[in-house]
This record gives sequence, C-alpha cells and structure tokens, in this order.
Amino acid sequence: MTPRPPASGESATSGWARRFRRRMRLGAAGFVVLFVAVAVKLTDATVIDPLPPNQAALSALRPDLSTRPLEPDRAAILDRNGRLLAVSLPGASLYADPRQIRHPWRDARALATKIAGLDVRSTARRLGMKHYGFVYISRHLTATQELAVNRLGIPGLYFQRTWQRHYPQGDLAAHILGGVTPGQHGLSGVEAYYDKRLLSKPGQPLRLSIDLRVEAIVHHEVARAMRDYKARGACGIVESMSGRIVAMVSLPDYNANDYHDAPADTLFDRCISGDYEPGSVMKLMTLPAALQSGLMHYWDKFNTTHPLVMNGFAITDYEPVHRWLAMPSILAYSSNIGASRIATILGPKLQRAWLRKMGFFKPPPIQMTGAQPPIWHPADTWKLLTTMTVSFGNGIAMAPLTLVNAVVADVNGGILFRPTLLARRPGAPPRTGVRVMRPGVSETMRRLMRGVVLSGTGVYARVKGYRVGGKTGTAQVVGRDGRYRNHLNNSSFMAVFPADDPRYVIYVLVIHPRPTKKMAGFSHGFTTGGYVAAPAVGRIIARIGPMLGIAPLEGARLAEVNRRFDIPLDPPVPPGRTALGPGHPFPPGANAYAYILAHRKPPRHPDRLAARQALKRVELATPGVALPAAPPTVQRIATRDAAPHA
Repeated sequence: MTPRPPASGESATSGWARRFRRRMRLGAAGFVVLFVAVAVKLTDATVIDPLPPNQAALSALRPDLSTRPLEPDRAAILDRNGRLLAVSLPGASLYADPRQIRHPWRDARALATKIAGLDVRSTARRLGMKHYGFVYISRHLTATQELAVNRLGIPGLYFQRTWQRHYPQGDLAAHILGGVTPGQHGLSGVEAYYDKRLLSKPGQPLRLSIDLRVEAIVHHEVARAMRDYKARGACGIVESMSGRIVAMVSLPDYNANDYHDAPADTLFDRCISGDYEPGSVMKLMTLPAALQSGLMHYWDKFNTTHPLVMNGFAITDYEPVHRWLAMPSILAYSSNIGASRIATILGPKLQRAWLRKMGFFKPPPIQMTGAQPPIWHPADTWKLLTTMTVSFGNGIAMAPLTLVNAVVADVNGGILFRPTLLARRPGAPPRTGVRVMRPGVSETMRRLMRGVVLSGTGVYARVKGYRVGGKTGTAQVVGRDGRYRNHLNNSSFMAVFPADDPRYVIYVLVIHPRPTKKMAGFSHGFTTGGYVAAPAVGRIIARIGPMLGIAPLEGARLAEVNRRFDIPLDPPVPPGRTALGPGHPFPPGANAYAYILAHRKPPRHPDRLAARQALKRVELATPGVALPAAPPTVQRIATRDAAPHA
C-alpha cells in the first residue's frame, strides 16, 4: 500500500491555529477561575465575615495631636519680667566609629567644608583611631550642619540626639549666668550654683531678680566709660533696698554661647571675684560707724588744717581747705584728713567691729560661684596707720558687691540684707535682714550723700528732676612691688536715688582709666571718680528712672522736697548740745590713737564706760527685721559748687 503524502502548507497552518485557540481558551478560563476565587474571598472577608482592623497598627499610623514636646534636661532661666536668659533646645552631636572609616583624611576634609571651625588635623587623627569604637567629632551641630553632614553619606558617621544650652541675650548677664559643660552641668555663675535645682526641676524656670532692660543700660553706659578712658576693665551694679540685684555687669565680658572659647580675662568676674581698694567711697562706712557709736555727731568739726604725717607717710587731701570741717563737708570735699581724725577717735577695735558686721571680712554671699573674700590687715597689725588709711579706703580691698551691699544698709533705714539674685515669688512675705544701725543714722547718711552731688565731688552725677546722693572714689593701684603707682588708679562712684525716698543703689567702678584726647576737654586729664564714674552713673539714672517707675520732680513739688531736704555743709549746733571742735577735739571714750595723732598725751584715766557703750552700739545687730514699707521723710542738702575730685 502506497503511503499517503503529507498535508499541504495550508493544512499545517490550520492545525497550529486550532492548538493556539485551545490554549487561549484554557488560559482565559484559568484567569476567570482565579478572579472568581479572589472575588469570592474578598466578598467573604469584607461582606460575609469581615475581620476587625488591628488597633495597634491603626494607633501607630494615627498622628497623636495631644503629644507634648519632651521636657528639656535643664530648666530655663528668666529675668524678673519673664524674659528668657537661658534655655535648653534639642540639638545633635556628631560621632564616628573609626573602625568603619576607610579614608580619615578625605572624610575629615569633607566634614570641614560643612562644619565651620572644624580642625582637619585633629578630626583626621580621631577618625583614624581604629582601636576605638566611638569618638566625638562635634558636640554641637546646627540643623543646617546636621543636614549637610548627612548628605555627605560617609559610612561610620552617626548623630546623637542631645540638648544644647542657648543664651538668647548673648553677652548680657553673661557672668551672672555662667556656662555649662557639653553634658549640661553648670560650670560657673548661677548655672553652677543652682545646678541641682535646674536639673531636678527642668519644667520649672528659675526666675532671677535681674531686669534685662536695666542690665542692658548699665552694660552700655559702663562700656562707654571704659572706652572713653581706655580702661582695663569695669564693673556696674544696681541693687534694690531689699538686697535684690537688678543689674550686675563685669567688663570685658563674653558671649555666653561661646563660653568655652572665651579668653580667660573675659571670664573673670570683676564684681564678685576681684578685690579692689574702694578709695573714698569707704568714707560711707567711716561716717555711719562714727554716728552709730554715739561718740560723734554730724555737726562736730574736725581739724583738717594740715596734712597728717605718721611713720613717714603723709595723708593729704586732694583739694585741702585748711580749716575745721563738719561731717557734711568732710564727705562733700572727700577729706582724707577728716576721715582719719574720725577713725582714730573710734579706734581699731570699733572700726573692725563695724566692718565685720557689715560683711567686709567674708566673701559676698551671692548665689554665684567664684566669690572671693576681701583682703585686710590681721588684728595684730591693725595699728594707728591702718586705722587711718582704712577710713578713706586704702589698706583694705573687697569685691564691689560687698561694698554695694553695705551701702544699701547705709541708706535703706539701717537694715543689712544678704544680696540675692532671685526674684520675689508672688505672695511671698517681705525679706528680712539684720538691723545694723539706727534709722536716724541711715537718714543722716542719705542727707550727707546728697551734699556730695549738689556741692562736692559728685556734681557730674546730677540728673534733672532726680534727687541723687552719692560718693566718689579714687584709689591708687598697688603694683607688684607692693607700692602704690602714682599714675594709675581705679575710679568709682556710689549713688543712691532718690535720696529722700531711696529705691536703688548704683555703683560704677572703672579699672585703670587713662587720660585720653577724646575726654581731655571734659576731664582736663584727670581720671578721678568725679570725672570718670560719676557721669556714667548719672546717665544710668536718667535712663532707668522712668523705666522703673520713678518720675522726675519739677516745679513746686521739687522745691518743697528741696526745702525739707536741707543740711548745710557747715551745720549749726543744736541748742543745748556741745560740738567737737577747736578747744574740744575729743569726746569722752575717744581712743588713745586720736590723742597720739594730735600729738597729745592720752588721758591717764580714759572714760572706759563711754568706750564700752560706743562699742556696744557699733556691734548692734538685731536679726529678723523686715524692711519698712516706706522710709522716713528726710531733707535735702544745700547746694554749693566744688570740683569733682575725690
């Protein structure tokens, strides 16, 4: 049988087409079955037997609008009005695992282009420490720097979430605030003193007594005086009658945000850590001690007709008047001779008792680190010459804050408070202090200080409409050889305002001022407290007075205050009283030093009872005394022009 011939080309093509169509129908049927199965499953899961949503998953996806920001690790610091002085903000630190770094030098150079000030050599060395698994590259990155470093994509670099301390005011109150370590622990100032409190109560801001507005004004005016006289440094303090520090400026200063890079000289706080001889401002301690003792009165007169020579040293007056002077004139003309006469009547025992009570033998008790104790002679060397020189501010040195706090007690009615940087809490009772003098002594001191501004060395501290009282101070500087340098001094001015109703004490100290061409037309080459510091205090009072709610007086009201506030520089002796003066220079109980200074033989039988009573009055210290609501009305001193020297 002959085999059948193969099918034609058309028959072969038709067979392939039939197989293709069959496969397509099978595939389509499979997809239909699959889609039907999916549809059935979806219907079962969503309609017939739906599963409840996973609540945990939903919670993770849902934004929590009630979430509060994390509390910082350190409390904020505010001024008395709630303005921000220091705050902790979230930030980032950059660290590396050197074991993962393949190109230390290349990576260090790349990082230096993104982080300003980064040392390439030091960074490369740290990145190359293969035996370490952790090294810090930068402890403080800004958000911009963090993003820029992240974009470099360098393996082995990591970010750590941290808190960073920021000081929005820069250099204002820098010494008061101090600084912190990278780990947020206090290094100096309030940050160090209240370190535990700031860390343990991060959500409760610490409110200070500082008024940022006043701080800025004092900073500006003290810096101006420092520039005008090319001084080495300066200090300015404003303290209230209850011992609260309203402003405290030490210059030169630093930006608190750059604490770790600040020069050492700028970190030194001249208001609490520097000991300076106060010069004639110390007469504000000599005169109230004399008045408090009861041995002398402000109308008594003392022999200032000639210089005093003792152990080869001559004590003179800057502008001698060559006559017997009462206390108003001794203070107004800043007579060193008169102050020496008064101090020797008191004697070293009473003088030391007074200074000890007023805080001159211990560091200022302020809530800051770095407060230094004063410098003074020990009791066994506190002889006649020391008694004389200390009376006008030589031979003893202390921090400016110690001096200011003592003068506050001079003028606030006689109550010594511990100085404080803390603001008063709402509803808190008034502060209590220690009564150190009779209210009448404090009243007299305000009146005497007014005469310095109206008639004496402080005329450039006058402010129109304000009753300013004060005292100039000019102290020679002791050199490294222990001798006073003739052409170098510190200049200062202490003020109280208003003098008839005191609210604040202001002190400006300018360290090592020098004659300048700029100020030659005004100061005539002098660098005394009356020319250097008094004008700065006057400008401060003119600017902060209205800000603090103290309006200037004018017209009939000012004239009435002036009429009531009047003590002549040569006051009359009250009827029935006997004054010290020519022919009667020593009161009962006067110390033997007064006789020796006058080249007289001390009495064989001194009045020891009067001396003991005087010491008891000088040592007066009654604790737990609250500041009276309003000081007694006092009177103003008559005007009389004098040159502004001290």
